[in-house]
Amino acid sequence: MFSIILLVAVLVVLGILYSAYVSVIQKKNKVKEAFSSINVQLKKRYDLIPNILTIANKFMEHERSLMEDLTRLRTEVLATPNNFENIEKKLNLDNEIRNKMQQLLVSVENYPQLKSDATMVTAMQTYNEVEEHIAAARRFFNSAVNDLNNAVEIFPSSLFAKSLGVSTQEYFTVDEKETKSVNAGDYFKK
Repeated sequence: MFSIILLVAVLVVLGILYSAYVSVIQKKNKVKEAFSSINVQLKKRYDLIPNILTIANKFMEHERSLMEDLTRLRTEVLATPNNFENIEKKLNLDNEIRNKMQQLLVSVENYPQLKSDATMVTAMQTYNEVEEHIAAARRFFNSAVNDLNNAVEIFPSSLFAKSLGVSTQEYFTVDEKETKSVNAGDYFKK
């Protein structure tokens, strides 16, 4: 009788430990999936940028350097491998692209012909939709990072996390300067 109770107790402990192990692996993979989702949405943005620039190029001769910067940044981010080790670099490049795109969108306001061009209107609507999808992917990523960080820091899963080399991850954050509203006057000299 005692041996049955001991066997059940050992099986329960093993079950709890195995469950913690599986949980850590699932959470680590969820963070990778979330990062991949961000990359998919960013790829949509990067694919849309040349179309917007081509349309804008017809009207916006004065913003040539802005368009060149966007093209350079897009090329650089697409050349960066899509793996978890490059997450910080990819997100930093994306922040630069987002800032330049905000500048471009503000610049479009100064070109009534461009603002009313049907192709540009459609491109901008598509861009706004992509931005919404990117925001959703970032929220999903932060949620997955939160779950992983909890698993890495809370016993007993923390034991497995350390033995597997899984560590806490950084949340996606936005630079403080990006949280301020855009002032169109900052981009144009009158």
